[in-house]
Amino acid sequence: MEKVRVGIIGLGFMGTTHFGIHQANPKAQVVAVADIDKVKLTGNISAVVGNIGTRDSDQLDFSGIKTYENALDLINSPDVDMVDICVPTFLHKKFALAAIKAGKHVFLEKPFSRNLDEVKEIAAAARASDKNFNVGMCVRAWPEYFDARTRFKAGEFGALKSANFRRLSPSVDGNSWENWFMNNQRSGSAILDLHMHDIDLVRFFFGKPRAVNAFGLRGFRSDDGIDHVLARYDFGDGTLVSAEGGWAGTKSVPFEMSFQLICEKATVRFMSEGYKIYWENGEVESPEVGDATLPTGWHQELAYFVNCILDGSKPEKYQKLDELVDSFKMYEAELAAIESGKTVTINY
Repeated sequence: MEKVRVGIIGLGFMGTTHFGIHQANPKAQVVAVADIDKVKLTGNISAVVGNIGTRDSDQLDFSGIKTYENALDLINSPDVDMVDICVPTFLHKKFALAAIKAGKHVFLEKPFSRNLDEVKEIAAAARASDKNFNVGMCVRAWPEYFDARTRFKAGEFGALKSANFRRLSPSVDGNSWENWFMNNQRSGSAILDLHMHDIDLVRFFFGKPRAVNAFGLRGFRSDDGIDHVLARYDFGDGTLVSAEGGWAGTKSVPFEMSFQLICEKATVRFMSEGYKIYWENGEVESPEVGDATLPTGWHQELAYFVNCILDGSKPEKYQKLDELVDSFKMYEAELAAIESGKTVTINY
C-alpha cells in the first residue's frame, strides 16, 4: 500500500478540516466523502462554521472523489481503507461499529461517544479488530501540550504543585446541522463536546484522579446541558489540579485554549504569550515545537494514524484505548458531582 485511501463521513467543521489535512498528506488520498446534505456533496461548505482556525475557500474540490448520501455505502466500499468519522456525537456508535465490522481502520472524531455504555461497546469492538482505531482527542497531539507532558513525565520540571487547563469558546448556537450542539441529548453540551479535552488532559498528564468536584452553568446556551464548568480533581497528594471550559460566551469572544503547570523547578505556560517555561532560576525558555507542515494536533494525530496504517504498527503514541475510557469515567463522575453538589469518587 503506497497511500491510505480515506473515506470521510460528515462534512461539518471537523470533517472539512480533516479533508484538507488528508489532501495535503502525500501518504493519504481521500477517495470518498459522505454527508446527508446534498449541497455539501457539491463541495460547497459556505454554511460550515467552527470555533478555531480559518480556511482558504468555501469550495472543496471533489474531483475524482466518490460522494455518498448514505454513509454505510462508503463504509462498505472496497475502495476505502480508513474511515474518518466526523458526524454528530449521538451518531458515533452507529458508524464506528459499522466501520469496525466492515474491517476498516477507524478514526473517530471526539468525543468518543454519547455515554459510557456506548464507549465500552465501541472499545470492545475496536479491541477485537485487527485494524487500527483512534479517537480524535487532538489536544493530546497538540505540539505544545505534548512537549509539556513529555518533559513533565521525564521529571524535568520536578514535582507538580498546581495545574490548570482552560478551554473557552464563543457561543456555538446556530453553528451546526439542525443546531445539534444546543441539544444536550445529542451533543452532551459543552462539558462533553469541549471540556472533555481537558478532562482527558488531566488523565494524560497526571494519571487517574481518585475523585472530582465540579460546578456547572446549565441551560444558558443549550436546552438543558452544562454550558460552562469548573472542576477540581483530587489525586490524594495535595496537588491542586483544575480545569475550566465552556461555550457560554458571546459569539464575539475569542476562543481560548491554555494551560499552566506550577512545578518545583518551573512554571510552564501556554497562554497569550505563547509556550513558555519560566524556570525558578529566572531563565525563560521558549521551546520550538511542532512542524511547519504539521502545525496543529489535528495534523499530528491524522498524519501519525496514516503512518501507522502504512507501517503496520498500533497507533499508541498519543493515546491508549483504556486511557480514553478512563477519561469518560472521569467525565461521568464530573456530571454526577455537578448534580449532587458533592465530591464524587471515580470508579475505574
